[in-house]
Amino acid sequence: MRKISYSGPRPVISQYGIEFKEGKEDKYVYLMISIQILKAIDKNFKESKHYSYDLSTKKIADEEILNTMISYEPTLAQSVENEAQNYEKKIEEEIEYIKNLHTISDIERDVWVNNLELMKEYRIQRAINKIFYIHSIYEIVEIIKREKIKEIDTPFYEKYWHVLKSIEGTINSEKNSLRANIEVINLDGSIKTKLIISGQS
Repeated sequence: MRKISYSGPRPVISQYGIEFKEGKEDKYVYLMISIQILKAIDKNFKESKHYSYDLSTKKIADEEILNTMISYEPTLAQSVENEAQNYEKKIEEEIEYIKNLHTISDIERDVWVNNLELMKEYRIQRAINKIFYIHSIYEIVEIIKREKIKEIDTPFYEKYWHVLKSIEGTINSEKNSLRANIEVINLDGSIKTKLIISGQS
C-alpha cells in the first residue's frame, strides 16, 4: 500500500538545476483538512445541515488518514497503485525523451537526466498525495449528497479556502441539480469562508 507523507512544492527540473515553484504546494497540506471535514460531516449531520470547522480540531496522523480513506473506499489501495504506476511510467518516458534530446549538449543532457532521476521519488510522492486528496474530495461530495448538507464553514485561511474550492468545483462539474458557491462572511467578529450547497431536495 502506498503511504501518505509530505513531499514538498512542485519542482521545476531542467539542465540548469532544480527549483521549487512558489504557490504550488503539495496536496498533503490540504489532505488533513479534507479528512477532518469528511469525518466531521459524516457523524455530525444527523440533525443539523450546517458544519463549522473549528481551528482546535485535532490533527490526524498519516496512518489514520490512510485508514479513514480505506474505510470509505475499500478498493482505494489498488486505485492509488494503478495511478501511481501510470505516473511512474510518465516520468520514465520523460527521462527517455531527454536522453534522446539532441538540441542540447551531452553535459546538459546528463545533468537534466540526473536531476530527473534525483527527484523521481519526490515527484511520485507528490502524485500519490494528490491522488488521495482527490479521492477525499469525492467522498466529501458523496456525503454532502447523502446527508443533504447545505453549508460548510471554515476559517478564512488559504488552506481551508483551497479545500472548499475543490469541493465546490467537484459539485459544479457533476451533471445533477446540485450547485455550490463560496462566500466570505463576518460571523460574530471573525471572518469565515462559507460553502453553500443548493439544489438539495
